[in-house]
Amino acid sequence: MAVETNTEAREKSLNFLEEIIEESIAKGEKRIQTRFPPEPNGYLHIGHAKSICINFGLAKKYGGKCNLRFDDTNPVKEDVEYVDSIKRDIKWLGFDWAIERYASDYFDQLYDWAVELIKKGLAYVDDQTQEQIRENRGTVSVPGTPSPWRDRTPEENLDLFVRMKNGEFPDGSKVLRAKIDMAHPNMLFRDPIMYRIIHAEHHRTGNKWCIYPMYDYAHGQSDSIEQITHSICTLEFDVHRPLYDWFIEALDIFPSHQYEFARLNLTYTMMSKRKLLKLVQEGAVMGWDDPRMPTICALRRKGYTPASVRNFAEMVGVAKRDNVIDLGKLEYCVREDLNKVAERRMAVLNPLKVVITNYDEGKTELFEAVNNPENEAAGTRKVPFSREIYIERDDFMENPPKKFFRLQPGGEVRLRYSYLIKCEEVVKDAEGNITELRCTYDPMSGNGSSSDGRRVKGVIHWVSVKDAVEAEVRLFNPLFTKENPDDVEEGQTWEDNLNPDSMVKVTGYLEPSLLEIPVGQAVQFERVGYFCPDTDTTPEHPVFNRTVTLKDSWAKINK
Repeated sequence: MAVETNTEAREKSLNFLEEIIEESIAKGEKRIQTRFPPEPNGYLHIGHAKSICINFGLAKKYGGKCNLRFDDTNPVKEDVEYVDSIKRDIKWLGFDWAIERYASDYFDQLYDWAVELIKKGLAYVDDQTQEQIRENRGTVSVPGTPSPWRDRTPEENLDLFVRMKNGEFPDGSKVLRAKIDMAHPNMLFRDPIMYRIIHAEHHRTGNKWCIYPMYDYAHGQSDSIEQITHSICTLEFDVHRPLYDWFIEALDIFPSHQYEFARLNLTYTMMSKRKLLKLVQEGAVMGWDDPRMPTICALRRKGYTPASVRNFAEMVGVAKRDNVIDLGKLEYCVREDLNKVAERRMAVLNPLKVVITNYDEGKTELFEAVNNPENEAAGTRKVPFSREIYIERDDFMENPPKKFFRLQPGGEVRLRYSYLIKCEEVVKDAEGNITELRCTYDPMSGNGSSSDGRRVKGVIHWVSVKDAVEAEVRLFNPLFTKENPDDVEEGQTWEDNLNPDSMVKVTGYLEPSLLEIPVGQAVQFERVGYFCPDTDTTPEHPVFNRTVTLKDSWAKINK
């Protein structure tokens, strides 16, 4: 039987990006430099979180550095609000960048390089409209039609480009295109646009520029300026890689190179920033940080931890082919992390009142409750107990099936951290609805035993009525009803797949110590799920979000 060597085991554990980097190091690469290059035109989502973890994680693993560079080449769509949110999200995830840069930092250099390409006869000014350029590009099987202005002299092109820069022409009247091959099998090589005219104020450069570079022109050169050794992006950019290389080679600058990995797709989740923006603008959600959204700020508001998101990114791994990840994996990661770090509290979301008839009226006791059984250092707290309590309505059945170990007529259960109680009477209203239970308690059972040593199987949570804090509790479900939100019937749109029950509001009754929990910090409502105070919460009106259920109930419902 062959014995696996340590080297073989280690090689098997590497993902393909790590293999590429280690091969680079073996060939003499002395430094590793990555970058995370978001466009500040929206909030980052869970897919970006995976990219952040990959780029920053690889740099850290191999003793390198990772830059943060904003691809701010379209002033119409970009805003400082998004810049600030992106920086906040990266830091929340636990990463920091080596240097902060913007594509706009390089506008002068990019312009000079464009002039160089014009002088080499590799770029020209085109007067065609965007629609004409699109129509004349051809198809995969049909070559494109050259622009009537493709053969302008370098001198004429340079004059026009300078005048474009100086603001002499209106938006859409001219573009600068690379002069490559209108019959190239890669459609991106058919004289791609390098610059377009946009008379709009830029969030950093103001009105200095009215021409702005396109992504395919700016990206590779920006990488080159920063001497990025491994430009890592998602798989949809693989067809852009040859063009990335073409510009670098034509300019004879530092040879950065691009590598692609599969983007993250989640079930029941929309990843398109354009469509997410539409949801925000149309009021379908409460904003970019609505806990139903896949954005990082929404996960934070919902009670997710940075560690759970990083663990999820590690769990799904780095693949070469696009696939769809079950939303349950993300929820599994947050459950695993919160089970270790979240403190426990008691809360009742569907209350049924219980009156303990042999308990003194006006009396209150404080029972010691464990904050986290997984972490002894979390300590304990005091929970008030009184004659009237709330229990979950589901914890009582008048005619229960076999093996129902919760409360029933004539049956006993233990109240968590407290006494044994026995149901003596069921009180109903005129319509036959149960409104109250009358129970007795065993005064000798408060220490976890009973007066005669008997034991019960059922343990339920509760809240003292007179001490309970009334709160709005938001129960979140997936935002879409279909695993693929874009899967629509004829005549429908993706918006028809929005889940009308994605947020259900109920009134909950909480133990008073929950008022001390900071906004965004998740706790476990014992036997119910993980919850955290929402940003909408006030001292007069506490609001709690459900982070995740204790078990994956959604998957079972939809099978």
